[in-house]
Amino acid sequence: MITPADANKKPLPIPDGDTAPFWVGLRDGKLLLQHCSRCRNVQYYQQQLCRACGSEELVHKAASGRGKVHSFSVVHRAPGPAFKDEVPYAVLLVELAEGPRMISSYLGGPPEDVTFDMSVELAFDKLNDDITLPRFRKLQPC
Repeated sequence: MITPADANKKPLPIPDGDTAPFWVGLRDGKLLLQHCSRCRNVQYYQQQLCRACGSEELVHKAASGRGKVHSFSVVHRAPGPAFKDEVPYAVLLVELAEGPRMISSYLGGPPEDVTFDMSVELAFDKLNDDITLPRFRKLQPC
């Protein structure tokens, strides 16, 4: 049974055998992507097998943390009480420089600033000693 107190807590990811290296990487300030040694596929989200060729020969390599907004949506209605203070916020589909796309959220400004093809960079949102979320902010020109 979910209590009112539980409804006010945001859900946290639960690392498992496949995803533990990913979460450790984020905790340590790196976005780790899986690279297939056989077919060179780069994949996100962590899995035991390469989605392109089925190989188990996957190695983790740090990503650049850069990408472009492929698509996005601005959330105006909180999906639950835990998110009521967050709205509005932007949910992003980011095409990483390495190829895979990942869903995340936007930090560093109002969601109205988000545009298609906007260059973004990874921001690490530390929630506790074990969980750091990958989020994105606008890439500042040099």
